[in-house]
Amino acid sequence: VQLQASGGGLVQAGGSLRLSCAARGFSFRGYDMGWFHQAPGKQRERVAVIHTLFNTNYADSVKGRFTISRDNVENMVYLQMNNLKPEDTGVYYCNALGSETYWGQGTLVTVSS
Repeated sequence: VQLQASGGGLVQAGGSLRLSCAARGFSFRGYDMGWFHQAPGKQRERVAVIHTLFNTNYADSVKGRFTISRDNVENMVYLQMNNLKPEDTGVYYCNALGSETYWGQGTLVTVSS
């Protein structure tokens, strides 16, 4: 099983990034896929999830700014992040939740003010 996250980087406040997560080794379409954010010194928190039927949920802090999507053909999940804020800085982890739980290695996002 592998969840490979990518797309992080350094961006100015107000900018955008698109995170990608490539999934391998499990039945992707049968899993809810989420993105979690871990700010420096804080606990990991879920910011977005897309369920197997493509319905989505977002943390209040990112509603209207982030969009999660998935591609069940390519086994990919994406997080489009717009109007980024300094408090969005941290490591973003891809997560798969189903009969098992899987985590990716994380990708670092740094938002400068």
